[in-house]
Amino acid sequence: MEKVEKSVEVDCPVRTVYNQWTQFEQFPEFMDGVKEVTQIDDTHVHWHAEIWGKDKEWDAEITEQVPDSLISWRSTSGDAPNGGTVRFEPLSADRTRVRLAMEYEPQGATEKAGDALGVMSARVSHTMSQFKKYIEQRGTEQGAWRGEVHGGEKSSVGGPRAANSRMGTSGTQSSDMGSSSGNDLPPTTGRGRRSN
Repeated sequence: MEKVEKSVEVDCPVRTVYNQWTQFEQFPEFMDGVKEVTQIDDTHVHWHAEIWGKDKEWDAEITEQVPDSLISWRSTSGDAPNGGTVRFEPLSADRTRVRLAMEYEPQGATEKAGDALGVMSARVSHTMSQFKKYIEQRGTEQGAWRGEVHGGEKSSVGGPRAANSRMGTSGTQSSDMGSSSGNDLPPTTGRGRRSN
């Protein structure tokens, strides 16, 4: 497996940044090459993207998730093996560092050649920059999932499920929160619609 690590500082509060990253189905809006992301359930996501000029699909499992802190994933099927962790670090009340560390396995001669030239590293960096621009221009998240996942299983830690919201397939946000490109990389994960 090859490794890449990138970070970006975002001019938004950690809660806003984290909440947006949990909206997986919105990833095609800022991640070039991603055609569609489908949230299967709270811990499983299906990806459809163009990677290295090839149409690929795969499933990923969320293995760890702690609100405002981290999201870890690993692919479970398909021909784009990848996994990693995204960490969220508050730098101030309105600034957050997002750190992405991922591993991936280039498939075939073309992908290995591109990887040797640093193409994947550049694309991950571009994705991080695009995410920064996307959330800073919006100024607010499109939805949120505030649950926790440990060992690939949802946890009851963190309070009632009513603290969560989800994004419907129609693109409209339903919330019960109350008060509370050229990028062909194997995408990181986020969340779209979630079951409560």
